[in-house]
Amino acid sequence: MRIVLLGAPGSGKGTQAARLKAELGIAHISTGDLLRAAVKAGTPSGLRAKAVMEAGQLVSDEIVLAILEERLAQPDTHGGFILDGYPRNLAQADALDRLLKRIGQPLDAVLKLNVPDADILKRTEIRFKAEGRADDNPETVRRRLEVYAQQTAPVADYYAQRGLLGEVNGVGAIDEIAARLLAALDTRPATPA
Repeated sequence: MRIVLLGAPGSGKGTQAARLKAELGIAHISTGDLLRAAVKAGTPSGLRAKAVMEAGQLVSDEIVLAILEERLAQPDTHGGFILDGYPRNLAQADALDRLLKRIGQPLDAVLKLNVPDADILKRTEIRFKAEGRADDNPETVRRRLEVYAQQTAPVADYYAQRGLLGEVNGVGAIDEIAARLLAALDTRPATPA
C-alpha cells in the first residue's frame, strides 16, 4: 500500500506514520529525514542539497523529488510506503503524481489527520517545555499553521478530487487515532484506474 499522510504541524503525523509502518509492514519516508540522510551519504542529490543548505537557501522541490526518487528505488519501498508530510503544496503533489506514475507506484490512499489548531498549540507547547524544540515555540507554531493553511491544506482537495482522500479525527489517544487511520484504509473504495 502506498500512502501519503497529511496534517498540520503537530498533528501527530510522525507518530502515526510509525504506527502504520509497524502495522502494515511498509517503509516510512519523511522527506526531512531523507534530506539529512542523502547529505550525510553524499549521494548526487544529497551533495546538491548540501550546497544549497550551506548557502542558507531552501532546498528546491526538484532536489527533494530527486532524493525521494532515489529512496523509492530501494527494495523496502516496493511493497509500499508512507510519505510523512509530503507533498506540502500543489506543485509538489503534481510532481509526486508524475514521478509515481513514471515508476509504476501510484498512490493507493491519502490520509489527512484533522486536529484543531487549539489542540495543536497545546500539544506543541507541552513538547516545547519537555524537549525545547525551537520549531515548537508557540509563535513559530502559529506561523507554521498559517503556512499550512495557505499552502498545504489545498493538497487535500487535490487528492479528494482524485478519490484518494480519507479524513481522520486526529484528537484522542494515540492508539485510538491509529485505529481510525487503519479503519479509513479498510473502508476506502478501490483505487481508481
